[in-house]
Amino acid sequence: MHLPGGVLVYGIPEFRLPKSIVQAEVDYIQKLGAEVRLGYLIGRTYTIPELLKERGFDAVFIGTGAGLPQFLRIPGENLGGVYSSNEFLIRVNLMKSYEFPDYDTPIRVGKHVAVLGGGNVAMDSARSALRLGADVCIVYRRSREELPARKEEVENAEEEGVEFKFLATPIRLIGDEKGWVKAMECIRMELGPPDDSGRRRPVPVKGSEFIMDTDTVVVAIGRTPNPIIQMTTEGLEVTKYGTIVADENGRTSLEGVYAGGDIVTGEATVISAMGAGKKAARAIHEYLMREHV
Repeated sequence: MHLPGGVLVYGIPEFRLPKSIVQAEVDYIQKLGAEVRLGYLIGRTYTIPELLKERGFDAVFIGTGAGLPQFLRIPGENLGGVYSSNEFLIRVNLMKSYEFPDYDTPIRVGKHVAVLGGGNVAMDSARSALRLGADVCIVYRRSREELPARKEEVENAEEEGVEFKFLATPIRLIGDEKGWVKAMECIRMELGPPDDSGRRRPVPVKGSEFIMDTDTVVVAIGRTPNPIIQMTTEGLEVTKYGTIVADENGRTSLEGVYAGGDIVTGEATVISAMGAGKKAARAIHEYLMREHV
């Protein structure tokens, strides 16, 4: 990206985490002597092996997060006005699309916005859309009790006017003659036995389909790690979910390569990622002292 800060800058809205706070952290790190190179896509600009063998680095920490959006794979998902939560929040937070044309990146937010999902990212997307002047409804396939978002985030969204439609899931998106989404066909759900997550599995109720008018849809059903580093780093052990295998101190299967945060745990919190970074820093320091002193 063209600004440092990662998901703290492009994913978390200003009303939850002011950009000035993140910038102060970046400034402090640079003041300590760290160099920040922007617009570098590791895995393409350089791979991890190239950093170690050709660029002269003794150790690498991978903290690239889980930034690859997931989709529902239903008809109409490619219509105009349908965003992943990633794209929606990046346009709003990092590219200031709400000030278009003063800023270059536009965003089209209609009167009726449907946000699909029930996590913290869904709450951020809904509250951001609300601030752009829309009526917002979060559509979630389980009940309130199963919402994965923090209770405080749900309460804040409700207080601000976000509507919740529980026990429903979209089965197709309907477009107008110009290829923009205009409605969403949903089906009602009921809860069956618990699934692998420990939450009760949602089961479609036959014949319960209904139509919702919507001119913007934000898909916020989770994100997984981008596989570009894993695909270009031979010998790096990964899980079937695409996360990197690392021990409690961030050590991976490759000597001198450490990892932490969402790239190891899957989507989690900023606080846990910060803790992982500090543990790995300590382990990297001990590794370098042992290898190079």
